[in-house]
Amino acid sequence: MSEQTTEQTRPSRLERLLGDRPGALVLRLVLISLVVGFLMSMLGLNPQSLITGAVDLVRDMLRDSTGVLRSFAGYVATGAAIVVPVWLVLRLTSRRR
Repeated sequence: MSEQTTEQTRPSRLERLLGDRPGALVLRLVLISLVVGFLMSMLGLNPQSLITGAVDLVRDMLRDSTGVLRSFAGYVATGAAIVVPVWLVLRLTSRRR
């Protein structure tokens, strides 16, 4: 009898995947969507403007990051012009000892 009770209380694979019973999850998602949709409407936001804004944000980040990467590469090359020869000299002199 204990095996039956543990099997009945054990959630199904679908429930484990979704985190809750499918019906309860759908109801909760509909209610949350209703509240969020109402708030977005009150603020004058719509999905198209949010997606456009997100795409523009990513595009601007990528455009600006290329300048940062160029500066980073320049700093690495400048530092390497000093660090690598010094390291090489130190490495060669330490082997002779």
